[in-house]
Parts: sequence; structure tokens; C-alpha cells
Amino acid sequence: MANPPVCKILDYPKYLYELKQKDKEARKKSIAISIKEMKYRPKIGGGDFDTKTRKVAEFLSEGHKVKITIMFRGREVAHPELGMKILNKVAEIIGAAAKIEATPRLDGRNMTMVLAPEKKAPPPKSKSSRADDSAEVSEAPHSSEPDESTAPIAVTDAPTAPAVAPEPSAPIPEVAPAPAAAV
Repeated sequence: MANPPVCKILDYPKYLYELKQKDKEARKKSIAISIKEMKYRPKIGGGDFDTKTRKVAEFLSEGHKVKITIMFRGREVAHPELGMKILNKVAEIIGAAAKIEATPRLDGRNMTMVLAPEKKAPPPKSKSSRADDSAEVSEAPHSSEPDESTAPIAVTDAPTAPAVAPEPSAPIPEVAPAPAAAV
């Protein structure tokens, strides 16, 4: 916008090369978040549930979103509370590692919920080498006096009275579970 107009003479192939390099750098810094899916059944066994839930936690720690699907077959659709129970249990176990992005909802014969990673978790510690372990041990203060952790423990033969919890003066009211969202 100068007066008289000023132009810059440049090497066009070099200009194109620099643009490609900027695009490449921008793509390198971007993070592609994919959605992983884990499928459960209402009558899932304990071991299978634990394995699948561990895998869900692994996906979340890698930064992926996870879609959890409960697949109903036959007359199982008549009991969506079983699916809600499983989804709530997964959300409880995962805990602070994820937030519920899409609340559980019934879509035909499937009930789905989407979990997103809460924050970018710090990278897990790598396995420590033996040198690191020995360094931690050698940092402990050395003294000729035995400390409490290495002192012998006195054992008595006297029987101890069982601990009895005091009875509450008023009965504890039972809390009804919150009603599930309309499905």
C-alpha cells in the first residue's frame, strides 16, 4: 500500500516449498483424536468386564474418545436398567480419567455412551533401571542407631478385645437411587 507501489521479486518454487513446509509443520503439531468403541453385553462376566474396562482406560490415557455400546439381544431390550448399571459401573471405575461427553441413551437395540479423556495425562514413568533403584537406596541416611522401622516388634500373648462400633442414636435413612434419565 506504499506510494509508489513496491513489489518484491521472489523465487516462486522456493515460495511453494516454504508453504509446503509450513503446512507440514502444522500437521505435525495437530493431534488426531479418534473414537474407539468397546462393546459390552448385559450378561457380561466379571473377567470380561474387567478386561474391557481396562482397555477403555488405556484408550483414554492415549487421548482417544471411547464409545461404549451395550448390545441387547431378544428380550434383553425390555431391561435397559441392566445396560445403565453396566455403563454406570464403567464410568465409576474409570473415574477422574474421563468425563461423560454423551450421556447413556437407547438407540434401537443398543445403548451408547461416549467418554472423553479429562486432560492430557502426564506420560507414564518408564521402567526404572537398576542404577536408579540403587541411587534411591543409597540416598537414605546412614546411621549406626537402629531406627523404628528396623527395631524388633514386641509380641504379647494377652488377648485383645474385639473392636465394637458404637450404635448410632438415630437410624440412618436409606437414600433412594436417583431416577435414570428418560430413555
